[in-house]
Amino acid sequence: MFLKYHPFFLPHDSIVIGLDLKKDRLKIIVLLPKLKKITLVNQYINFKVMENKLEVWQRGPVPGVPPLLQPVAHALLQVGEEVHRIMKDFPGDLLWKKPAGVASPAFHLQHIRGVIDRLFTYARKEELNKEQMHSLLLESKPEQSALSVKELTDQLDQQINLAIKELMNVKEDTLTEARGVGRKQIPTTLIGLYVHAAEHSMRHIGQLLVTVRIVNDTNQNA
Repeated sequence: MFLKYHPFFLPHDSIVIGLDLKKDRLKIIVLLPKLKKITLVNQYINFKVMENKLEVWQRGPVPGVPPLLQPVAHALLQVGEEVHRIMKDFPGDLLWKKPAGVASPAFHLQHIRGVIDRLFTYARKEELNKEQMHSLLLESKPEQSALSVKELTDQLDQQINLAIKELMNVKEDTLTEARGVGRKQIPTTLIGLYVHAAEHSMRHIGQLLVTVRIVNDTNQNA
C-alpha cells in the first residue's frame, strides 16, 4: 500500500528504494522503516515551471541526496526547470541562430547535457567513450543535428534525472577523493566535479536565456 507524503515531512530514516521518471515528473518511492510502509513522493520535481513558483533550493531537501550534495542537486534541478521556461514555444527553425556570433540555443542545450554527462563520468573514474566524444563534436555542428526543441529538452531531463540518481548513491566521506579530468588527468576532487557540473550548467542557462530573447525579438521584428 502506498501513502502520499510531502517530501518536507519525510522521516529522517527514510530510504529511497526506487525512482520513476514519467514525462516531466519524478516519482520517488521511499521505505519508512519504523512504520513498515512504503510511501510515494509524487510530483515533487516538476520541470514545467509555474508563475511565482519557489526555486528548487527553497522547497527543502531532495529526498535521498546526501546533505553536502543538496546544493548540487538543487542547481541541476533548477537547470531543468529554467530550460523548459526559456524554451517554451521557441521555434525549432531558430535553434541554430547565432546573434552577433554567440553560441546558438541548440549548442547550449546540447552542451549542458554533455557537461553533466562528462563530469559525472569522470566522477565515476571512467574515461569518455566513443559515443560521448561524438556527442561533444556534434554540439556545435547544426548540419549534423536534426533534433527538435522537445528532443533536446527531453535529453536534458533524462541526463539530470540520471545525475540525481547518482548523487543519491554517493557517500559523503568520499567527496574529497582525488579525481582526474580528461586525457591529461587534470587534478580535482569528487565534489569538485559535482560542483562544477552544477555551476557550469547554470552559467550556460544565463547565456541561453539572453540568446533566446534576442533571437525571438529579432525574429518578431524581421
